[in-house]
Amino acid sequence: MRADAVRGHLDGLLLAVLEQGPLHGYAIIAAVQHRSRGVLELRTGTIYPALNRLERLGLLSSSWQSSGERRRRCYELTDAGRRALAGERTAWSEFTTAIGSVLNPAAATGLAT
Repeated sequence: MRADAVRGHLDGLLLAVLEQGPLHGYAIIAAVQHRSRGVLELRTGTIYPALNRLERLGLLSSSWQSSGERRRRCYELTDAGRRALAGERTAWSEFTTAIGSVLNPAAATGLAT
């Protein structure tokens, strides 16, 4: 899938995969890829700036956790992040309904054209 297809929806994707609990960056990338059945492949150069921005906005919090000898920064949703995710879901639903109505008007109205 083209990288520009995800643009504008990255925040919602990141918030959604963190809804289940804290994850580190690579696990976030893997979760998006798994949930999209391999269609979406995010790059580290894309998600880390977005995660940092979402943290600055107060939608995420992060902490360092150790895994063996490795330390990883784990991110989790804040209450504000949960509210933002609800807004992202509403906006996505409205967007897909509107686009679907244009691309497939027969399905939207129940009429054949």
